[in-house]
Amino acid sequence: MSVLVTGGTGYIGSHTCVDFIEKGQDIVILDNLCNSKIEVLDYIEQITGIRPKFYQCDLLDKEGMKKIFDENDIDTVIHFAGLKAVGESVAKPIEYYKNNITGTLNLIEEMRDHNCFKLVFSSSATVYGKPKSVPIKEDFPLSTTNPYGTTKLYIEQILKDLCVADDRFSVVLLRYFNPIGAHSSGLIGDNPNGIPNNLMPYVTRVAKGVLPHLNVFGNDYETADGTGVRDFIHVLDLAAGHYAALKALSNPGVSIYNLGTGNGVSVLDIINTFERVTGIKIPYQIAPRRPGDIAECFADASKAEFELGWKATRGLDEMCASAWNFESKHS
Repeated sequence: MSVLVTGGTGYIGSHTCVDFIEKGQDIVILDNLCNSKIEVLDYIEQITGIRPKFYQCDLLDKEGMKKIFDENDIDTVIHFAGLKAVGESVAKPIEYYKNNITGTLNLIEEMRDHNCFKLVFSSSATVYGKPKSVPIKEDFPLSTTNPYGTTKLYIEQILKDLCVADDRFSVVLLRYFNPIGAHSSGLIGDNPNGIPNNLMPYVTRVAKGVLPHLNVFGNDYETADGTGVRDFIHVLDLAAGHYAALKALSNPGVSIYNLGTGNGVSVLDIINTFERVTGIKIPYQIAPRRPGDIAECFADASKAEFELGWKATRGLDEMCASAWNFESKHS
């Protein structure tokens, strides 16, 4: 039986594929390459010695997806594929709703048609909106502050409704926080097409001289240094969380887990740590707050530790060092 990884050449998807392959899983990758590169397949093969089967396909392409399920014995789906930039979603809500929600509906239909009933969904801490307090627990009220988060929340509800209607389905919703860092080989990491929307790849490109300076969006939040506070988690810890989630797919219904470190780290903390670890100065400018951003967001991840035996183990120094190791080896 094979595991289908949608968005498998992307940042989190590629690290998860490596983790799964190293643990003996047979992987099939689906990706439309809109925010990733085909060379990632070469890097996965270099790291693991195995080249996974790959289909360049969009989740909006129902015939293309049917072909993938027809040609492979898919038992489980790890669903990463989706547009994911908060700011862009505010400017392009229709594109986000169509791609993320319709694409997921198409995927679920193909799964049902091919008797595949196990799904791990890449959700997000954005479904907590502006949390009443931190750290955030899985039973906190849900809301959103931007269309990207709303697509995640809607998809979560769709999957909950699906499991009520069809008890053959087993779904794990992984709400993760802010992945950074890269594989120790330096072969795969966060390498978005165009100008990065996330903090760390922007920092590394400034360090490399590709971009002139970092924009820090807001320094007037009610936090210790005025900049936004997030829960930054090493992408390898996050990848391991997806493998741990497979344990929760043995029972029908929906299970929900936060994947984070439980520590709040500010944007300036990231800059200072990166500078200390690498010895490279990061010039930055204060810019206005971005639409949809909140002051503080970090996890209580104790449920995942208790029920799945999973816990983030890598620190901020390793996150910054591995991100720079990756960036310095790639153009």
